[in-house]
Amino acid sequence: MPTNPFEDEDGEYLVLVNDEGQYSLWPSFREIPAGWTATGPRGKRQACLTWVNETWTDMRPLSLVRQMEAEAKEKAKSKAAGAQN
Repeated sequence: MPTNPFEDEDGEYLVLVNDEGQYSLWPSFREIPAGWTATGPRGKRQACLTWVNETWTDMRPLSLVRQMEAEAKEKAKSKAAGAQN
């Protein structure tokens, strides 16, 4: 019975990242899907997983990070403006 290429411990993988900063392992023999870019190591599954675990420390999508940062800046501006009155 063939093994799942996404779970093959001996297979060669790529680490992919999308525009939201989310990472994925991808079998190296498969075409990289639209919206994803190869980044990080190319190698055995565990080595790629280790790299992802060390690199992807914030699971929030980048759009959410940006939204939260904008809201925090707006809140700080409002607070500063209120302190001046």
